[in-house]
Amino acid sequence: MAEEVARRRLGRGLASLIGDVGGEAGVAERARPPRHLPTAYLRPNPRNPRRAFDSADLDDLAASVREKGVVQPILVRPLADGINTYEIIAGERRWRAAQKAGLHEVPVVVHEASDKEALELAIIENVQRTDLNPLEEAHGYQQLIDDHGYSAAGLAGAIGKSRPHVANTLSLLRLPDAVQTYLREGKLSAGHARALLHVDDPAAAARRIVEEGLSVREAESLRQARTVKPKGSRPEKDADTRALEQAMSDHLGLKVTVNHKPGGESGELRIAYTTLEQLDDIARRLRWD
Repeated sequence: MAEEVARRRLGRGLASLIGDVGGEAGVAERARPPRHLPTAYLRPNPRNPRRAFDSADLDDLAASVREKGVVQPILVRPLADGINTYEIIAGERRWRAAQKAGLHEVPVVVHEASDKEALELAIIENVQRTDLNPLEEAHGYQQLIDDHGYSAAGLAGAIGKSRPHVANTLSLLRLPDAVQTYLREGKLSAGHARALLHVDDPAAAARRIVEEGLSVREAESLRQARTVKPKGSRPEKDADTRALEQAMSDHLGLKVTVNHKPGGESGELRIAYTTLEQLDDIARRLRWD
């Protein structure tokens, strides 16, 4: 119940502060009229999950701002360490475009917010606008977990996403740096990256995907490709077992391994976790207490 309240508060709270983040008119929903502040009074949020600002994209937005102005106000919060100093919660891209366009003032809505709420609102706006690349989204989620003690389930409720989506997004942070670089540059999609979580050499597989332009389906087949096994190793798993492992891994957002004992119907199921928070989440799902 508390998670549902949090989701409604944050999901609709952003719309009530700055209008509908999807781009539709939200004037009637705004809790307060915007005011205008000099662009020099605003500073970017160092915890903003969005790190990449495409120059050509900013040029296009600046041209629009030059013609029509900043249509949607920027959400900011006052900072205690200076007079006339405000930190951007949502709208850094609009602020940067306004500077490029030569505007001296921008419309803002001033909102008192804690570090936690400011980060939540920044993630919600960017995710709803699909402005974040998958890795930025994952780092934003991880920051909320590390800095503010969220569980994966609590985070999913707060930002209005499903728990599997949050878990799958966080799993991207387990990939090697080389793979994360491809993901950050847009050379790999989140679907490609999730397929690489289950291969022996993710970096080599990622390089092949990029060089050969493989689809997500083709990337998924890489983890099912037969490889030369050392003598005495386990026999190759059948397609049904691999499919079961993948389905369970995708649902949990964790690596799941199913090992059948040769010649019998028994075996073992392994769920790998990398943090105590993930272990706690598994225990809650099992509801064994």
